[in-house]
Amino acid sequence: MFTGLVQDLGRIVSADRNGEGARVTVETELAKELSEGDSVAVNGVCLTATDVGDRSFAADVMNETLSRTSLADVEPGTGVNLELPLRPSDRLGGHVVQGHVDGLATIAETSDDGFARRVRFETEPGLLRYVVEKGSIALDGVSLTVIEIGDSWFTVSLIPESLERTNMGAAGPGTKVNVEVDVLAKYVERLIGSRGGAK
Repeated sequence: MFTGLVQDLGRIVSADRNGEGARVTVETELAKELSEGDSVAVNGVCLTATDVGDRSFAADVMNETLSRTSLADVEPGTGVNLELPLRPSDRLGGHVVQGHVDGLATIAETSDDGFARRVRFETEPGLLRYVVEKGSIALDGVSLTVIEIGDSWFTVSLIPESLERTNMGAAGPGTKVNVEVDVLAKYVERLIGSRGGAK
């Protein structure tokens, strides 16, 4: 489990793809805290670290993950948001994030709003039924608050800290990001649907 509070902006060293999946290598200071088999969120995708070194780790990305996330497009030099799993003693400063991506969103436009940057994302309406104004959403693994929502879009506002410490600072129109909606909304829908089916 993660919180959506990015701990490091890593860099893709290599992304080797073949028909069976991909193997990505990420350069990061967080590698010192990893052991082989540990979970790590890469742009909001929960992966298993392998071949851990002092300043890098590798992870295997299966075809299912490549087909559903923006990891299919990473190239050497790409900046990626990284977070280690939550420890029981840690503060839950963001929101509950699993690292299970629900879909993709694309940046439609950005605008300055004082010291912040307002960003409008377009995504499929099916995802938006789990999104509410002032609710939490994870974008590329970053826990953010939704400001506005429409039929096929939503907006968030990025503070300078988010712009500086995550890959959101370099993202512009056309950039695709991984979306994880609030898992509680999905569970509530499932429970209510089950009750309705029982009647």
